[in-house]
Amino acid sequence: MSSDKQVALVTGGNRGIGYELVKQLALNSFKVILTSRDPEIGHEAAQKLKESNLDVSFMVMDVDDRQSIRQAAITVNDRYGRLDVLVNNAGVYLDENEKLLTMDPSILDKTMATNFFGAYHVIHSFIPLMEKQGYGRIINVSSGYGTMREMAVQGVGAYKLSKLSLNGLTQLVSAEVKGDIKINAVCPGWVSTDMGGPSAQRTPKQAAESILWLATIGPEGPNGGFFRDGKRIDW
Repeated sequence: MSSDKQVALVTGGNRGIGYELVKQLALNSFKVILTSRDPEIGHEAAQKLKESNLDVSFMVMDVDDRQSIRQAAITVNDRYGRLDVLVNNAGVYLDENEKLLTMDPSILDKTMATNFFGAYHVIHSFIPLMEKQGYGRIINVSSGYGTMREMAVQGVGAYKLSKLSLNGLTQLVSAEVKGDIKINAVCPGWVSTDMGGPSAQRTPKQAAESILWLATIGPEGPNGGFFRDGKRIDW
């Protein structure tokens, strides 16, 4: 079933920044697919937004599971026949106060699996829908920790490497895509979420609003950039 409205999909949309992105996209007249690995929590989050008369639906997708990603892409194609905006928001932060060489290596494995490989496989599976219509906007939710200058400072090495890799992926894909398809990375700042903790002064709503513009940029908009609050960040 096709849709005249633009269709957006947000990974990890059941809470925090992802939930606010789903809400803000729906408020801006998108048909939004909220994805989560947890069926019960994801459905509950989507239902809450639907009760506010927002055009939101839920779909199970675990970004650590390639088959789950492929099946979600098939379902989106069958149900909507298009995907206009893809937000890679799902992420983990597992190594606070850990050093790269002394942490359990499984922390790096798990962090890269979600923050980098998860985003890669989501893009790989969904970009054909964008290529089919010659249009798409992909937003990778990254971090200032993913800049090269942060690699000279010890601490949170797994998270830093995963976001550095995600930023590299953003640039590489931007060089390969054709048509009016744009991919950019964005740093939401230090946000008061389960990941950011209660000390952060930036709200999920503020973070989501600072990201939303990349979903609606025109053909003259940036491609392959890294931004915070609409300003370009040096890689």
